[in-house]
Amino acid sequence: MPRLRPAAVAVLLSAAALPTAATPADAASRAPKLAGVRCVPATAASCKKGVAVRVGRQVQLRGTRLKLGLRVTFRWPRGAIATKLHRGAAGWVARVPPGVRPGAVAVTARDKAGRKSNIIKITILAEPRKIVAPALSGDGSLPAAFRGNGMWIWQLEKSDGGNVDAIAARAAAASVSTVFVKAGDGTTPWDQFSPLLVGALHQRGLKACAWQFVYGNSPTSEASVAAAAIAAGADCFVIDAEGQYEGKYAAAQTYMNALRAAAGPTFPIGLTSFPYVDYHPGLPFSVFLGPGGAQVNLPQAYWKDIGGSVDAISAHTLAHNRIYQAPIAPLGQTYDNPPAADLRRFRQLWAAYGTQGLSWWSWQATDAAHWSVLNEPAPPATVEPDPGWPALGKGAKGDEVIWLQEHLTQSYPTVTVSGKFDTATGDAIKAIQTANGIAVTGTTDASTWAAALALPYTPVDWTATAAKATASAARRHRPEIPRGDSPHR
Repeated sequence: MPRLRPAAVAVLLSAAALPTAATPADAASRAPKLAGVRCVPATAASCKKGVAVRVGRQVQLRGTRLKLGLRVTFRWPRGAIATKLHRGAAGWVARVPPGVRPGAVAVTARDKAGRKSNIIKITILAEPRKIVAPALSGDGSLPAAFRGNGMWIWQLEKSDGGNVDAIAARAAAASVSTVFVKAGDGTTPWDQFSPLLVGALHQRGLKACAWQFVYGNSPTSEASVAAAAIAAGADCFVIDAEGQYEGKYAAAQTYMNALRAAAGPTFPIGLTSFPYVDYHPGLPFSVFLGPGGAQVNLPQAYWKDIGGSVDAISAHTLAHNRIYQAPIAPLGQTYDNPPAADLRRFRQLWAAYGTQGLSWWSWQATDAAHWSVLNEPAPPATVEPDPGWPALGKGAKGDEVIWLQEHLTQSYPTVTVSGKFDTATGDAIKAIQTANGIAVTGTTDASTWAAALALPYTPVDWTATAAKATASAARRHRPEIPRGDSPHR
């Protein structure tokens, strides 16, 4: 039985001292109530026989006790994704988030006290565009070390006791071809990753990749630790940049420049970080995955830790990560005892999305039961709908906007890279939509992203003072973050 922390005990005691708790009926009477959901605009052709919209479009909510910031959830049988309620020209509106599955969807609103409204059902239309390479390495661009199945080792001595023969045997049973071993924490190298270990793994037919958790306080020194791991014979290297790196754009650029100078321009490097790019708008994904950066994106799609289904977390992850145009090879979760069915679904879903590689966190946290699931043959293939693309428009902020603006500045000189979706950015998006025969909305959709990403790209010099100010502004925009940051350190 878990022990209560002192703070929790105090809360329970103070709650016991209250006169009378509200009854369920009282709570329900104060919950938001939905009278209806409409298309925006209400005259949209797809809505003549009911509400039918695509991902990225807005819907209007009507009802009582609706407030700014209410959590609006779009739920389907295998998952749910939420966004926040806003006030716009059409009244109370919510934009259908990327990743919501096409078909019948239940819409609810929930307030900060957790009181949930009644359900209104709408239809989400399928995205007409298909998933295209290189977003999921369907063109074969994924470096060899990242292909197939991988498993991550945090502490070697806690992974089959560090016995290389035992590691190789277990890897062979699960068709694991690459082992990712921690080689450094910030400026501190970990001697568990060594030429001796690399040679032993190679002799047993395994690829040996190094990874490092980085902080961004001493980027040049951190890059030296990474370079030493590569010199030890690593087949690939992965940067693990998480919350400590938010807002540190100049540090990210300094680190990548130093790392590439040591490793060379073609050595296979990956980035692993939070899967929800939009929930971490100050993290410099655009630097780590930009030109001269990592060639592979390994988002940590830990569905149970985040608190959602495999389908919802994976769809949201794909929708927001593929804008960076690096092949995606996601990390799945074997720690914290996830259901076996979730592991099977993760493999099946990402295979349907077209990835050529995935891996699992972590070796020491995977018990015999979960290893047995990984030992199973690949689940049967499925066909999955496209999850959509980020709908950036007026008011959007963060790294996704920075990445978009870096693709606009050369063709549309009035656009500056500010990390804020301003009037000049909106005008450029409208110009792109007009030029390509796309509906002019001023908000990015699948076709608009394709056109924008095809434009010449001009990276920012983040070591300049103005660029640092931009990064700081992006960091200050902090939406609600799901629970469960990565346990990698």
